[in-house]
Amino acid sequence: MTRIRKAALASIVLVPLLASGFALQARSTRGGAQLLDQVLTFVALRYVDTLDAQQLYEKAARGLVNELKDPYTELFTPKQLEEFSRNTNGRYAGIGMEIVKVGDYVTVNKVFPGSPAEQGGVLEGDKIAVVDTTSARGFNTQQVQNKLLGPIGTPVTVQFLRVGVAQPVKLSFKRAEIHVPAVRYSMMLDERTGYIPLERFSEQTTEDIANAVMALSKRGAKGFIIDLRGNPGGILEEAFSMSNLFLPRGKELLSVRGRGEFQKFVSQQDPLAPDVPLTVLVDGGSASASEIVAGALQDYDRALVLGTTSFGKGLVQSVYNLDGGYALKITTGKWYTPSGRSIQKERKLNADGQFLEVLPDSMETDSVRKARPVFKSAAGRTVYGGGAITPDIIVQPDTLSTAEQVLRRALLPHYAKYQAHAAAVAELQKGKVKPDFVVDPAWRDEVYRRLQADTVKIDKAVWDAGASDIDRFLEDRVAKIAFGDTLVRRRNLKDDNQLRRAMEIMRKGTTQKDLFTVAASEPASKPGVARRN
Repeated sequence: MTRIRKAALASIVLVPLLASGFALQARSTRGGAQLLDQVLTFVALRYVDTLDAQQLYEKAARGLVNELKDPYTELFTPKQLEEFSRNTNGRYAGIGMEIVKVGDYVTVNKVFPGSPAEQGGVLEGDKIAVVDTTSARGFNTQQVQNKLLGPIGTPVTVQFLRVGVAQPVKLSFKRAEIHVPAVRYSMMLDERTGYIPLERFSEQTTEDIANAVMALSKRGAKGFIIDLRGNPGGILEEAFSMSNLFLPRGKELLSVRGRGEFQKFVSQQDPLAPDVPLTVLVDGGSASASEIVAGALQDYDRALVLGTTSFGKGLVQSVYNLDGGYALKITTGKWYTPSGRSIQKERKLNADGQFLEVLPDSMETDSVRKARPVFKSAAGRTVYGGGAITPDIIVQPDTLSTAEQVLRRALLPHYAKYQAHAAAVAELQKGKVKPDFVVDPAWRDEVYRRLQADTVKIDKAVWDAGASDIDRFLEDRVAKIAFGDTLVRRRNLKDDNQLRRAMEIMRKGTTQKDLFTVAASEPASKPGVARRN
C-alpha cells in the first residue's frame, strides 16, 4: 500500500473518532448547561426565601468566579467598578483624603497635597462623624466615600472628631478633581544623589517621575535612587512608559503569554535619562507594575536592584464590561521580563482562594536563591527566575528589639487610639520645634497620660522599655506636621538600612557599570542590618 493511500485511510479512520469526540464534548456541555439551568429553576421556585432574578443570576455568577480560586479574578458591581477605576486611575472628584475604618468611625489616614481637604485644615487622624446631615458613625469606607464624592464644584460639609478638641470640627468644602500624586515628594540625599519614592502607578506616574528627574538634575543630581518598596502597582502602560524614561527606543519591556497568545511590549520613545546611574529599591510589597519596571531595568543592566525579593504578582487581568454595568476582571495571562523570567510567584491558596502566605520569603538565603532558575542579563550578569524579582544585592530591613515588639503587641488592640493621641501631641509641637529637634521624653509621657485617661491601660514598665519605638513614631509625626515629608525621610535615614546601603553604593560609582562592579565585589546577600537593642 502506498504512503498516500495509508494517509488517506488514516484520515478516514480519524474523522469518525474526532467527530465522536466533539459529540461527546457537546453532550457534556449541554449536560452542564442543563444542570445549571435546573439548579437556578429550583432555587427560584422552591427556595424558602424569595430571590429576584437579578440576585439569583448575580449569586450564580459570583459562585462561578469564586470557584476559580483566583484572588485576582473578581466580578464587579457597577459601584465596585467605579471604585476600581477610580483607585486605578488615581483621579476622582472629592475633597482629597485617604480613609480607613477605625472602630466606629472612618478615619483620615492621609491628606493629599493641594486638595480641598488640605486647604480646609483636615488633619490625619480626624474621625468623620457627619457628612452634610448624615451621621457617619458605623459607616464603612465605601459608604463614607459615596457621601464625599460628587460633581466637581458642588459643596459638602463634614464634621470631624479631633483628639484634644471637645466639639466636632465642622468644615465646608467644594469638591474638586483630585489627582492622587504618584510621587508626593522628591529630594537630594546628598550633593549628587536624587531620591524619588514612587507610591503607585497611576495616570500621572511617568510625568511625575520625569518631572522629579529633571528638577533634581537641575539641583545637581548625578544619579537617582527610585524607591518602589511597598508599591502595589497599577496601570500597566505607565510601567512601560516609566521604563522607557531610562531605556532606549525599541527595547522589549515585557511579554505576555496567555491561552494561545503571545504579545510583546516595546519601548516607543527616546529616553529622558539613558545613562544616569540608577538604583531601584524593592521589597515584599513591590508588586505588579513595580516588578515590571524593576525586572526590565535589571535585565538590561540599566539599574542596580537592591532590597529584598518582590511580591511576585505576574498575572495579567483583563476587564470586560458586562450587561447592567457589571464588569469581570479575569486573569488572562502571565508576565515575563525581557530575559524570559516569569514574574508570577506560585503560592498555595486556602479554600476561599486567598494566599496562605501573606508575603513571599523575601529574606532569601544564598542556598534558596541559587536553587532558582538562572537567567542572564544583557551584559551577561546572573539574574534569578522562578517568580518575583530577586535584587542584585539583598539588604534586609532593620528589626524591632524584643522590648519594642512586646510594646506593639500590648498596643495592638488600642493602636488607633495610640496613633490618634500621639498625633495630637505631635500637633502641639508645630511652630515650636526646629528641623534638628530632639524628641522630648515629656511628649512620650503626655501620650501615656492621654491613653490612661482614655481607658487604655499599658503597663508603665512595658511602655518605658519600648520608648525608642514610641520616640520614632513621635519623631515622624512632628517632622511631617512641622516640616513635611522630606524631613521625615531625611531623619529616617538612620533607621533605613536599605536606603543607607543604596546611598553608599551610589557614592562609590559615577556610572551604571561602576555600581555593578561595587555590587559584584561584596557578598550578594550582605545583610547590612543594624539591629535595634
